[in-house]
This record gives sequence, C-alpha cells and structure tokens, in this order.
Amino acid sequence: MTRRPSGRPSAWWATVKAVLWSFLGLRRRKDFQEDVKQLTPLHVVAVGLVLAFLFVVLLMAFVNWVAG
Repeated sequence: MTRRPSGRPSAWWATVKAVLWSFLGLRRRKDFQEDVKQLTPLHVVAVGLVLAFLFVVLLMAFVNWVAG
C-alpha cells in the first residue's frame, strides 16, 4: 500500500474517520494497523481536539434548547 501525502483531503478524511471510530470505541484490529501506518499523530491529535470541542459545543446547545 502506498502512502499518501499528508496534505491531501483524503488523508484528512481518513483521519476524521479514524478519530470518529475511536470516539465510539469500535475499530477492527486490521483497520487500526492501517491507521498506524498511514496517519500522522499530529493530525490525529488536532482532529481529535477539534471534534471534541465540537461535541461539547453541540451538547451545550442541545441542553440549552431542551431546557429553554
């Protein structure tokens, strides 16, 4: 399998998918091993922080909507 350049959108999309699967806690060992080979740790941390922030903001908006 060839490694893609890190700046391509498909690499970012692969990182987002890997982080979302990790949020759910569901990931096959084979897919995890491919992620380890393909993804950059800095990208994984950055996407994880952004998605966690978005999750908290959406959760707060939902609670305000329900309570309001």
